Amino acid sequence: MGNPATPLGGRSPFDGRRRRRDSCDASRSSTPSVSSGRNPVSIAARAISSCFGSPEARSPSPTDDSEDFKAPYVSSSLSTQGSSHGSLQGSRRRSMGMHTDGSSHSRHQPGAMRLTITEILMATKNFSPSLMIGQGGSGTVYKAQFADGTVVAVKRAKKNANNSRMDAEFQNEIQTLACIEHLNLVRLHGFLEHQDERIVVVEYVPNGTLREHLDCQRGKILELATRLEIAIDVAHAITYLHMYSDNPIIHRDIKSSNILLTDNLRAKVADFGFARLFMVESDATHVSTQVKGTAGYLDPEYLKTYQLTVKSDVYSFGVLLVELVSGRRPIEPRRELNERLTTNWAMKKFMKGSGIQTLDPNLQPSLATNFLVEKILELALLCLAPSKKSRPSMRRCAEILWTVRKDYREILSSDPHFPPSDQRNH
Repeated sequence: MGNPATPLGGRSPFDGRRRRRDSCDASRSSTPSVSSGRNPVSIAARAISSCFGSPEARSPSPTDDSEDFKAPYVSSSLSTQGSSHGSLQGSRRRSMGMHTDGSSHSRHQPGAMRLTITEILMATKNFSPSLMIGQGGSGTVYKAQFADGTVVAVKRAKKNANNSRMDAEFQNEIQTLACIEHLNLVRLHGFLEHQDERIVVVEYVPNGTLREHLDCQRGKILELATRLEIAIDVAHAITYLHMYSDNPIIHRDIKSSNILLTDNLRAKVADFGFARLFMVESDATHVSTQVKGTAGYLDPEYLKTYQLTVKSDVYSFGVLLVELVSGRRPIEPRRELNERLTTNWAMKKFMKGSGIQTLDPNLQPSLATNFLVEKILELALLCLAPSKKSRPSMRRCAEILWTVRKDYREILSSDPHFPPSDQRNH
């Protein structure tokens, strides 16, 4: 991936914070399929034990020039109960969950929490419906609290006849989460297999999904400037995935319901069940794979060719940008025919010079808001290009959004009557 000129003082939040490429990639690329009979728990254990270098070995976090910018960082693991020493085999016998070597360093790594089914049942009150905080095609998510006060999110995989598919998604999610760590990605704490139960324990993000906020289910309406910050957070997260070592990770399901918000409205990308590691070979440009994802967000080129690339995530990000501006879902079946596909409707408005008409009716238009709408839709148009070759990289998307944020702040501080820009540099 190229390195375009970086704005905002020449420092980028994407430099550094990658995992050690040799050991981590080897453990992932050598992983057998679920159908081989190999235990995904032991597979993930090898990935986890090899993926995390010491904090001293990592590059320092760069920052941008805004005071409230939060660069990616590596956070410490939650504390766990029980013995802190013991063999890997002993950990496996005890918990059938997240295996570590028992060293003090391993206890400060993501995924170092050791779990038992009894602890899970107590923490979720036997998977009480009152603790359910989310539900999707692959399982149900519960808020849980362990005896030491630790609050987490527990994802319980569905039990159905198609066990091979569910096993594959479970294995895929824990392997992906085990090898990534970024401020804007939901963090893995542990996992567990017990009989027919498959459970992933991740960071609890308390403020619901972006979709819930856009649907006004979470109280205060998100201002457009806040939505811009969320877009930047998501761009940081996807850029990190795409620039992961020599082998990009393609999320494949970027959407508003997979973006969680913290209490201070920082975004965290979640749900890696469909994620795909892109093993870069000498002349490889794509991964040929079965189409997975969510209607309305899917790259049309991927749908036609079954060829998945990092630009498929860029397309989904373009849909998300339109969603942030308009507040609408990608598909609105109850609207008039010409408005049912939100991206088509919004891009037509934008190209006719009427982009402001796509603004979420819950937001008040203003000259500064008009500027933001125009610039966000301008980037969305690039991301939604029919051909992947015409779409920008996620890193470039982030850089464009930084510039938009910088210009917007200058408008607010220097001239509140600044007119919206009519120029579109495609």
